[in-house]
Amino acid sequence: MKNKSYIGISFIILVFGIIFIPKIIDRIKDGSVIKNDRMSLSNEIVKEDGLIKIGPVPKFELTDQNNAKISDKSYLGKVYVIEFFFSTCPSICPIMNKNMKDIQKEFSKETNFGVASITINPENDTVEVLKEHANQLGITSPNWHFLTGDKEYILSLANKGFNLYAAENKKVNGGFEHSGLFALVDKNGKIRCRKDNQGNPILYYDGLEAKGVKEIKEDIKLLLEE
Repeated sequence: MKNKSYIGISFIILVFGIIFIPKIIDRIKDGSVIKNDRMSLSNEIVKEDGLIKIGPVPKFELTDQNNAKISDKSYLGKVYVIEFFFSTCPSICPIMNKNMKDIQKEFSKETNFGVASITINPENDTVEVLKEHANQLGITSPNWHFLTGDKEYILSLANKGFNLYAAENKKVNGGFEHSGLFALVDKNGKIRCRKDNQGNPILYYDGLEAKGVKEIKEDIKLLLEE
């Protein structure tokens, strides 16, 4: 019985060799096996090491501190950071302002870098108020726009467009509450981010902590090189 089993196995191996080995040899000769394996590995590396594309930035059009119309299209060709704030914010905004200034200073010589600071209290933050606010912060970059417009439009842009929390709340100090996160957008108008230690997209960067500021600086450099 054992001999018959060996004969059967040998026959199967022989048939496999006759049918498949010539094809494998031909593929090795023309390089198709190596080529396909390399492409697969290359794609995996790009997916693993590159910043994730979350999706297109929501379309918007607002007015800046110089009374100029600024839209998402105004930033095409630039890497930029978006935040939601208001000038009279008594809590997290001063920290966000400080950290955003730090980011802007890092890339002050980069003409392809910009910032969009969108007020969630446009009834107070008029063009004139935002102009004064920018002056008080010492902002001179032509690519840092402090943006105002219709309140409901802006709150919808924050909550539904970016999924970044912002709301009017008369019970809190300042009358408004909002996220302290920064959104990072690439030159093609795509929101980008890195992965966390578990391999999940972080979506947005912490604008209040040194760690988040360090990470967004590193990723801005990557996007400027793309």
